[in-house]
Amino acid sequence: MADQTDERDRIVVGVDGSDSSIEALGWAVRQAELTQGVVEAVTAWDLPSSHGGAIVGVMPPANRDATAQESETHRQLKEVVEKTVGSPPPVAVRTEVRYGSAAGVLIDAARDASLLVVGSRGLGAFSRLLLGSVAQHCTQHATCPVVVIRNGEQ
Repeated sequence: MADQTDERDRIVVGVDGSDSSIEALGWAVRQAELTQGVVEAVTAWDLPSSHGGAIVGVMPPANRDATAQESETHRQLKEVVEKTVGSPPPVAVRTEVRYGSAAGVLIDAARDASLLVVGSRGLGAFSRLLLGSVAQHCTQHATCPVVVIRNGEQ
């Protein structure tokens, strides 16, 4: 990752392709326009649990599987960012793909950031009152302020 000590305002946003994460990306870009900041769109990837179930424990993915999955995830992230933000984007937008759980990856990526933006995926009328597990984890453990964008609310 590039040295970020010279950046005044780095906004990390979790993007997984869901509607709420796409809205979070749009919100982060608008905020970066206001603060003359840079947006770092981050996606976590992981291989299916069949690569290392509970019997064996956590196993790192095979190199060929990891390379293919990471490459595909990065392609999808760039596609979502370009479709959402446009080309060229109104602010600097970097994309980053990391291996691991979404919450852990976002918490780590947001270390030293000025803001972490995540979506909240509610599935029904009652669940709209609750945060998703990733958003909940981020609000409890991030070292920077966290903005949670609910689907359809801006």
